[in-house]
Amino acid sequence: MNRLKERYKTQVVEALTKRFGYHNPHQVPKMEKIVVSMGVGQATQNKALLDNAVKDMELICGRKPVVTKARKSISNFKLRKGMPIGCKVTLRNEVMYEFYDRLISLAIPRIRDFRGIPVDAFDGRGNFSFGLKEQTVFPEIDYDKIDTTRGLNITIVTTAKTDEECRALLQEMGMPFQKSE
Repeated sequence: MNRLKERYKTQVVEALTKRFGYHNPHQVPKMEKIVVSMGVGQATQNKALLDNAVKDMELICGRKPVVTKARKSISNFKLRKGMPIGCKVTLRNEVMYEFYDRLISLAIPRIRDFRGIPVDAFDGRGNFSFGLKEQTVFPEIDYDKIDTTRGLNITIVTTAKTDEECRALLQEMGMPFQKSE
């Protein structure tokens, strides 16, 4: 069993039950899935960039990504409906916990000038999204083998009903949020 999943069952459930006064252990919020996505805007001109992004995403997540396509045409960007413009991976269960563990213990500490993850990225329904400016913070990516740095978006979907519950869950799970001054 993953160490974060073990921590959730032993410490986080108890702490959140005490803080929010839950009566049933099934009321305690938990992480449902993590969606990692990468937009490759230049893929309209150069298809190889999308292939490289897919390879990077596969190294980072350990799963084969799904190529996302444009939903509508935008002439200013030379974009037609159905053109491939990015990729995404949805992680659940053990793979999700393993990715989250690598994210907070290996990747985030490698970010230059890091002052914490901003706390204003909650959506009001207990989900949290943030972005990383470059994929090189993950140790799986060899800096010499990348063609360009790409940002990626990470969305953590939880069963929490409010932002406060979600923030408490992620803090207990080790997310390094910015300190409020």
